[in-house]
Amino acid sequence: MSAPRQPVSPADIDKMASLARLALNPDEAGRYADSLNHILTLMDRLQAIDTEQVRPLRHPFDGIQPLRSDVADAVIDREAFQQVASAHQDGLYLVPRVIE
Repeated sequence: MSAPRQPVSPADIDKMASLARLALNPDEAGRYADSLNHILTLMDRLQAIDTEQVRPLRHPFDGIQPLRSDVADAVIDREAFQQVASAHQDGLYLVPRVIE
């Protein structure tokens, strides 16, 4: 078992922010320290879970995946779609030129 973890202080956050060239006010440093301590506490709780009897997965999708048949069944009403388009001509959508 590992040694107990020291809580992250606002001073630790200030040091990390300085190393990352970030400017934080004292209120932000305190909020970030609280948030980080909460996350680390959750991680400690996860580490404490006994997973000895749980078989590891080779892949997250080891189970049977229900697949649908690959059949084109949608009917596209081009006229309806082009009626709401801002510009179209000869069945094509017209867009503004973006490359000179």
